Amino acid sequence: MNYLEKIYSLNGLRVIVTGASSGLGLHQAIALANCGATVFALSRTGKPKVEVETTIPENIHFGSLDVSSLVDIRHKFDKIGASGGIDVLVNNAGITQRLRAEEISEEQWRTIHDVNVDGVFRCSQAAYPFLKKSNHTGRIINIASMASYLGFSEVVPYSSSKSAVLGITRGLAVEWSGDNILVNSISPGWFPSLMSQQVMDADRKSKILNRMPLHRFGRPEELSAMTCFLASPAATYITGQDFSVDGGALALGF
Repeated sequence: MNYLEKIYSLNGLRVIVTGASSGLGLHQAIALANCGATVFALSRTGKPKVEVETTIPENIHFGSLDVSSLVDIRHKFDKIGASGGIDVLVNNAGITQRLRAEEISEEQWRTIHDVNVDGVFRCSQAAYPFLKKSNHTGRIINIASMASYLGFSEVVPYSSSKSAVLGITRGLAVEWSGDNILVNSISPGWFPSLMSQQVMDADRKSKILNRMPLHRFGRPEELSAMTCFLASPAATYITGQDFSVDGGALALGF
């Protein structure tokens, strides 16, 4: 094994990716599998709900999971963990809805936070005993957002929930630092996805592209590369950090 294979290969790792039926979640699952990991791609549908242009590797196992259900999380994670352990958890599942703040109902607020905040924490809890026992260094990789840092109109619950993801990331990184677990997050900029399409019209699209120094949307593989890096042996001295993959959007001043 050469140096690059030694520090970047994911061979032997068992990885859970939530929200992996489409978009960035599915692309991350495929990338992790292509780097050698055994990947459990979990989602409400339990299977891809979009066609992909690449071949899905044989080492991806699709399964159903409702991240708003503590019972479902514990059952699924215990089953996967008991069959061979868990080395990496990618908390990717997330939802949003475009609505003005004064019109948001209690149910809408709660639904978004159940998935985006409570789901992240509950999945981390369920994975903890297996990550702690990992023969590798256990990892949690949370998918945050530019909305963790910036205010966007008509998506206040989403912004709130993604800011909470950063708090969970830092808190768990500190608390579980002695338990063989590293916890980091990634804040994607704007990537083509079913979720981003829900909140983007022509005016918002123009504003988004002008906000980014690179003036283009990200490609899924440009995010997946960061996920694979954080799961790899090359990232064993990194914890409690957030990595913005955003075309320079957070760096832009005036």
